[in-house]
Amino acid sequence: MEISTLYNYFKECGRVTTDTRNCPEGSMFIALKGETFNGNAFARQALEKGCRYAVVDEEEYANAENIFFVDDCLKTLQALAREHRQRLGTRIIGITGTNGKTTTKELIAAVLQKRYNVLYTQGNLNNHIGVPLTLLNLTEEHELAVVEMGANHPGEICTLVNIAEPDCGLITNVGKAHLEGFGSFEGVVRTKSELYDYLRKKENAFTFLDKDNDVLCQASAGLKSIGYGMENEGFYVSGKLHACAPFLAFEWKHEGKSYDVNTHLIGAYNIKNALVAIAIGCYFEVPAEAICEALNNYIPSNNRSQLTETADNHLIVDAYNANPTSMRAAIENFRLMEVADKVAILGDMKELGEGSVEEHRQIVELLATCNFEKVILIGEEFGKVKENFEHYPDVEAVKQIFSKDKPKGKFILIKGSNSMKLAQLKEIL
Repeated sequence: MEISTLYNYFKECGRVTTDTRNCPEGSMFIALKGETFNGNAFARQALEKGCRYAVVDEEEYANAENIFFVDDCLKTLQALAREHRQRLGTRIIGITGTNGKTTTKELIAAVLQKRYNVLYTQGNLNNHIGVPLTLLNLTEEHELAVVEMGANHPGEICTLVNIAEPDCGLITNVGKAHLEGFGSFEGVVRTKSELYDYLRKKENAFTFLDKDNDVLCQASAGLKSIGYGMENEGFYVSGKLHACAPFLAFEWKHEGKSYDVNTHLIGAYNIKNALVAIAIGCYFEVPAEAICEALNNYIPSNNRSQLTETADNHLIVDAYNANPTSMRAAIENFRLMEVADKVAILGDMKELGEGSVEEHRQIVELLATCNFEKVILIGEEFGKVKENFEHYPDVEAVKQIFSKDKPKGKFILIKGSNSMKLAQLKEIL
């Protein structure tokens, strides 16, 4: 079936789903496949649950007049999203980077919502399926869209930008992450820079650029940029750190005027995420006072730079993801925080390939210089490094220890890859 024809059916529905656990009345079900499931087999069930149409790519399941057969459901989903994006013509801001994508996306959305009707990526729906699903939620009422794009292999950002077709974009930073897929740090830079490659080719496109980041400055050569960074009057927006005790407080300047912000964000590294949100707000003519209000009121969630107060402790939970760059930043920030009784509970960093042991060794060496009251390391990779800290094989072992003797009255940093399940420690601590 031609995309233009299928798009007419989509317009009748206005909604797309790929999950039979969520079938809004009158929506369109697109059958995707995974290693352990075949969505084609659930097409009729989707119709029974309320979908108006279903799309399959195995002909045996196209056994009703409201079930459409296509060659490839994933490619169809992506093409449908591109068609929808092109027809609506909404201005789109694309975001990628090694660390901070989700927090930056949410800060940008919070700022822009002070003036505009904004669609933005929900959660971490930032891959080859999540980006199309985000775009298909666009309506004529949306004035701007903020689309997060993630990758762990070369070429994936190229795929996503050719679906979303952003008008402008930004790379938050580049660091050591998913090295199994990228092969090297240089591979990370090349893949993230696929956003820049796309913007160079698009008329009137540009990037918001961290002018303090030499790697990004070089990678964006030849592309129009709007710069932000630290303490430089020549930047479009500049910032100056005031405090991180424990929350981030800073000053920002634009066109000779200064403003103060007191956030609910943990981590000095978040100042760059806030500055690009400010730069985007200024570019899209959001009043400065409204920008400050949005940043002051934003509360992080989903275990990202999140401060949780329990009956016994103060927890800094950053357990959604971890790589050498973000781990080092979290430790350095924890060291600088003006609080006492610091305990660091750190889990393995995943997908680092052959360099995993060396990267974990460097983190252990950093920890040895920090003078934290206690360090607890969790996981097989940390176990391969000779160190003098407490070490446990997994989070269950730590939970057993804490059930008998847990820390109290401490500031505790919890950081590790999501698969390490360190967020479970919140319930105990």
